[in-house]
Amino acid sequence: MPARRPFARRQRKGVTSPVSITAGAGRDGVAAARRLAGWLGLAASPTFAMMALLTAVVGSGPADMLCAGQGSLLGGMVPMYLLMSAFHSAAWLRVIAERLPSE
Repeated sequence: MPARRPFARRQRKGVTSPVSITAGAGRDGVAAARRLAGWLGLAASPTFAMMALLTAVVGSGPADMLCAGQGSLLGGMVPMYLLMSAFHSAAWLRVIAERLPSE
């Protein structure tokens, strides 16, 4: 029986990982990416709230048929969008807490 060779690591070509992308970006690129992520976090909650408002005013039509529990209070697209808006409000709460005067 031939001796067992250790697995040779093959280099993968054309594959980039987040580490290799940020390694060449420097501190400015990483800081910009963090600022962008912060703004995207702030955009989520008002976006879902507007979607809930538009869905309530205009109606969602056939999309409501896909939601389970049509007879319940939490059925439909409007409560789903309101819940998503509430779950994504942590970024806004963080901004408000930072702006409050500290005691």
